[in-house]
Amino acid sequence: MAQDFAKVGVVGLGTMGAGIAEVLARAGIDVVGVELNDETLARGLGHIRHSTDRAVSRGKLTEADRDALFGRIHAGTDLSAVAACGLVVEAVPERIEDKRAVLAELDALCPSGTIIATNTSSLSITELAAGTSRPSRVVGTHWFNPAPVMGLVEIIRTVVTDPAVLADLEMLVTKVGKTAVVAGDRAGFIANALLFGYLNNAVRMLEAHYATREDIDAAMRFGCGHPMGPLALLDLIGLDAAYEILDSIYHTSRDHLHAPAPLLKQLVTAGMLGRKTGRGFYTYAAPDSSEIVDAVTSDSVMSSASGTAAGTGTRRSGAPTRPVRTIGVIGTGTMASGIIEVAARSGYDVVLRARGQAKIADVRKKLEWSLDKAVAKGRITLDERAATLARVRATTDLATFADCDLIIEAVVEDLEVKRALFAEIDAIARPGAILATTTSSLPVIECATATSRPQDVVGMHWFNPAQVMRLVEIVPTVLTADDVTATVLEVARAAGKHPVLCADRAGFIVNALLFPYLNDAVRMLEAHYADVEAIDTAMKVGCAHPMGPFELADVVGLDVTLAIVRTLYLEFREPGYAPAPLLEHLVKAGYLGRKTRRGFRVH
Repeated sequence: MAQDFAKVGVVGLGTMGAGIAEVLARAGIDVVGVELNDETLARGLGHIRHSTDRAVSRGKLTEADRDALFGRIHAGTDLSAVAACGLVVEAVPERIEDKRAVLAELDALCPSGTIIATNTSSLSITELAAGTSRPSRVVGTHWFNPAPVMGLVEIIRTVVTDPAVLADLEMLVTKVGKTAVVAGDRAGFIANALLFGYLNNAVRMLEAHYATREDIDAAMRFGCGHPMGPLALLDLIGLDAAYEILDSIYHTSRDHLHAPAPLLKQLVTAGMLGRKTGRGFYTYAAPDSSEIVDAVTSDSVMSSASGTAAGTGTRRSGAPTRPVRTIGVIGTGTMASGIIEVAARSGYDVVLRARGQAKIADVRKKLEWSLDKAVAKGRITLDERAATLARVRATTDLATFADCDLIIEAVVEDLEVKRALFAEIDAIARPGAILATTTSSLPVIECATATSRPQDVVGMHWFNPAQVMRLVEIVPTVLTADDVTATVLEVARAAGKHPVLCADRAGFIVNALLFPYLNDAVRMLEAHYADVEAIDTAMKVGCAHPMGPFELADVVGLDVTLAIVRTLYLEFREPGYAPAPLLEHLVKAGYLGRKTRRGFRVH
């Protein structure tokens, strides 16, 4: 029979323990809170008072409900008070010696049927459970901070956990209005194991002066829909906490991707811990403030291959721009069609080049359909639709591009095809014309060296669908002229996009951060550590990502995902980037995601 937890003990009323106690009491459960001494007890109750007062001021809780909530919390300094509870949650600081000691005391105090849950974000539940006489009834419950706000609770099982214990805790988590996911006992569990590898990768990217902190953060917000960029998120979490979590995961996994980046340790040693100290990757108006006071914009900074250790140095600024009135687009796929629409709607004259009249008709049909949709939604008027179409002319003759100021290649992601095309463009484009490739992972320099004018070649990685996605990655090579970079930045901004600058390295910013994360999720799945639903739910609910990793991989295409992961592995030779065997097997089987109606899920 499922256990009804009418009374739950919470040992440790720090920020997390106080939050857990508040969540339980809000759900009508009596809470027995225990702290070390009167001083820490008063501080813990103060956390709850502050949180509930704020909820009352925001209309999320009535005064009567707040008073009733406090009536359900019975707090003191005597640990034996939790002996009558069917569940006791340990929430003392993240030190394994302290947690072992508390669990040993609880084991001696509580009846054999009591469930003991340890709230940890990275420590081994198996190791903690083994120190008790009831390892089958010891389980991990990783609540996310702040507990009253965050919707996810990870329930961590060991190899000896009683399945009835897991079922009881899942019911309790649902009862208090949270989402439960169950995972095996591995450092970092689900969310932290995936999240912190990605965050650490972002720090390494900054450390290598590959892109500025602003551009790294903007790329992941606008390119992936994340609520915060990775470096701003690290500042919020606390760089010291992030370092400890990464170090803990690394000592278990020995995966270099989780070895804390040296820059992270330097900042922690310097006392620059993020928002709580007023300075981390960014500088804030005051400790605990969210107001950034040293932000740098891409209008004033163009940075990629060089800069300062903080990643905010300049490579070049104030470069002149070249006039752009006519843009040529080569290609007839979804990306090319989107770029044509965005450029024409932004007032540029656009020349479309396709291989035949049938392809031209297809592009016009896509363009008209998209513009009709925009009119129906009130985003443009009928006059604007007509003006946009009037700015687009089509040709099958590449020589028509002779008068274009900017030529954008958007053909198949094949290096030999692109190099051959750039050699053709080089022969007909006027002197001073800018040549851009939309590649998402191939080296831009390879396209540039196929021409006699590598200084005029740049990468412009638009995101699909171009009409909707705000991000454009601008990728100059070591040979790209400054005014070329400045010009494409201006064009992207004129088109209503948010451009970011990065060096010519496989994956640029977004793919270099996103696809190792997707590959890590596949490795987690193939290790039978958690299932597809649990992993996707953990990242959506726990990290506020718009899509879980498997949901996203199915949309992108497993074949595309595998190709990008292989490209990153070949470029960086990082063992952790090696494609997960499960991903390779699914692609071989023809399970490519939504486009084949079968990927990680059946569609």
